[in-house]
Amino acid sequence: MVSAERHRKIVTAVRQSGQLTVAQLAELTDASEMTIRRDLDTLADQGALERYRGGARSLLLRGEEPPFAARAHEGAEAKRRIAAAVADMIADGEAVVIDSGTTCLEVARALAHRRLTVMPLSLHAANALATAPQLRLLLPGGEPRPGELSLIGPLAEASLAALRFDTAVIGCCGLTAAQGLTAYDLADAAVKRAMIASARRVIAVTEPAKLSRTALAFVAPASALHVVVTTTEAADEEVQALASIGVAVEQV
Repeated sequence: MVSAERHRKIVTAVRQSGQLTVAQLAELTDASEMTIRRDLDTLADQGALERYRGGARSLLLRGEEPPFAARAHEGAEAKRRIAAAVADMIADGEAVVIDSGTTCLEVARALAHRRLTVMPLSLHAANALATAPQLRLLLPGGEPRPGELSLIGPLAEASLAALRFDTAVIGCCGLTAAQGLTAYDLADAAVKRAMIASARRVIAVTEPAKLSRTALAFVAPASALHVVVTTTEAADEEVQALASIGVAVEQV
């Protein structure tokens, strides 16, 4: 494979995955790890990706959110593992608020058989919980965002301010120890802040790629989170950085 073709393949793969290691890229392109390291240095100099020790990550547009329908089928098995781990952390009888997003939707599904009080902040999750036999379902006010169907605006924020939850399960658009928790949408960021303020414990759920990503709207410092649940593919440096500021990271 000539270098130009290999570079295109590397950039495409990193953008699609969020981040990849040197070893993964070497296997993908059938090139040596030494060659891949040189390629990544070149591509980082060109602004095509961001280099880190042992791999590269995508330079995603901070204001661009992938559509819900496109995300719904990505990493479905990993999202179910994350959701099962979160469900194990929640005791029967708790009051729980669940954020919008595809991973949080899996959390809602994992809790549907439980004896809980739950407020979902998306119509997707509300629908998943509507017929749960033991669960007490609370519906917030708010305006549904098109496609995402997350509930935003003053009515959603007021609903959160009126209640106190044992646990908030919050989704990530981006999360780093340095830049904190971020969202693509300003109104979504405001709702996430209201969730954090209303809960005794905050559990963030995220795929590994988002642990190296920063979106447009700041939500809260990473230290506002008690636990982050992700998968074993998360980069060690990101996990260690979160642990260093007192955030527990569970990898499943």
